[in-house]
Amino acid sequence: MNIQEPVLKNDEKIVFRLRALYRSLGYTQYKMSKFEEYDLYAGNKDFLVSDNVITFTDTNGRLMALKPDVTLSIIKNSQDGPGVQKVFYSENVYRVSGSSRSYREIMQTGLECMGNIDDYAITEVLMLAVKSLERISPDFVLDISHLDIVAAAIDALGVNETLRAALLVAVGEKNLHGIDELMTKAGLSAQLAEPLRRLVTLQGAPDRVLPALHGLVSDEKALQAVERLERIIQALTAWGCGDKVRIDFSVINDMNYYNGIVFKGFVNGVPAGVLSGGQYDRLMRKMGKRADAIGFAVYLDLLERLCEETPLFDVDTVLLYDETTELQALTKAVETLSATGESVTAQRVVPPKMRYRRLVRLTKGEVEILEEHA
Repeated sequence: MNIQEPVLKNDEKIVFRLRALYRSLGYTQYKMSKFEEYDLYAGNKDFLVSDNVITFTDTNGRLMALKPDVTLSIIKNSQDGPGVQKVFYSENVYRVSGSSRSYREIMQTGLECMGNIDDYAITEVLMLAVKSLERISPDFVLDISHLDIVAAAIDALGVNETLRAALLVAVGEKNLHGIDELMTKAGLSAQLAEPLRRLVTLQGAPDRVLPALHGLVSDEKALQAVERLERIIQALTAWGCGDKVRIDFSVINDMNYYNGIVFKGFVNGVPAGVLSGGQYDRLMRKMGKRADAIGFAVYLDLLERLCEETPLFDVDTVLLYDETTELQALTKAVETLSATGESVTAQRVVPPKMRYRRLVRLTKGEVEILEEHA
């Protein structure tokens, strides 16, 4: 079936473009049922975009959920083994929408890589994240962070888990005053957190940020993370994606699930990130899997404002007829008019408030133009 883009809504066009993009690099489509056992989501609510899950009791007494997420289902059904499993999905999920704050059926598109995740696998996923944003809007940016670098800066402070979690929140909010306040309340000198403060403010183009990192971090694991970032950024630049990438250490995902590289994509005109992803080896272990993993999701509900289009007309042509019109002549006229690719509706009278480009009347087998708008 040949689907013509002009008949699709903007968000539908985006979905088709993303599917074609992911298939072009060998990703296969993952399909899931609308329902999963609630236990799958109950133990991983922090991983979900929204912890509001619609549940119901199945006929066999099991508590089921309308799927709020796809990644957890993919992990559950994945198999540990050699190589890398590459899948993409376009699924309707059911959760509170970020744009309406009410329960919605939302189309979510994304991809997952599971297996032996090396530098190439990470680079490919980041490249596909850039290309995904490119298919949404020409005005976009992908912010990349590395959790090992952030964790090293906080671990150097020697704080307890409660303060560590609070500092991570402050980092995610770029709240420098909040970092100082947390240190002071804990009876620690705010000066101790100066390397963390510098890390939070160190953001922008990789060619500016990466050299500065070498003078900021000393932990061996953090230095390895910087070197990995450099290799991957170089590869992304060679792939033609370097100018759309920034480094920003305020991009923080839940460290109970994520590790290593995390990222978030933004397009002009939408106040929140429309794409989010990263490495989630910890989630894989929590769900009993040995493989590593990286992936991302595109939140199409956030694109509604960006994708809104108010057409000038509801229909191109309104074809008027009356009780004397021959049925065969009417059907032939509709067929002839619609064959041009424009929309046509046959009516006895013009419906109230209908906006049309052209008003015509069928009289004795001939189409007469009554009104036409540019």
